Amino acid sequence: MNALIYPTYFPNIAHFWTVVNADTITLEVSDNYQKQSYRNRTEIYGANGKLALTVPVSYTQKNRQLYKDVKIANDEQWQLLHLKSLQSAYSMSPFFEYYIDDLMPLFEAHFKYILDFNLKCFEVLLHSLQLDILPTKTTIFEKEPLNKTDYRSLVKRNSDVKHIIPYTQVFTEKHGFIANLSILDLVFNEGPNTALYLKKLNLSID
Repeated sequence: MNALIYPTYFPNIAHFWTVVNADTITLEVSDNYQKQSYRNRTEIYGANGKLALTVPVSYTQKNRQLYKDVKIANDEQWQLLHLKSLQSAYSMSPFFEYYIDDLMPLFEAHFKYILDFNLKCFEVLLHSLQLDILPTKTTIFEKEPLNKTDYRSLVKRNSDVKHIIPYTQVFTEKHGFIANLSILDLVFNEGPNTALYLKKLNLSID
């Protein structure tokens, strides 16, 4: 299977399920940017339940922009805020200290475009999880792609993903299991077992 997905901000579990179970990965980088998606948003498990972390972008609906041309609004201290949120949410998780050093450059370096930042997040995650995957990128946008399994719908925040197997989360006893959060939730809680967990899943995606 050649899976076609969007590079998103710390992709959710369903996105990474496609990554570890595909033969090849193609990243969609040739589309127009759309708001209200996971392109600039990830969801983690905080002390009060699900917490959304959003990268601010400079974008207006009036003038269509390509995904690759959308700039991050770096006048806001979003990187510091997101890092503090991750530390608050996961400092007590089993593998936080093991992985946080790999992630720190993402919160310290300056990124001009959201697509470039998301691609770097994806690269760092592949390295941290020791996944030997070399994704390719689209050069044109195809509404109905040839020879690819289209998982681009996973970029939508209302995508319906079923059959995610529960695992232990930091605040499970307070709020129960929350499915399909950022891959970081799985990584910090399951560590080196992350890829094996993803391979065991048999997800249903609508």
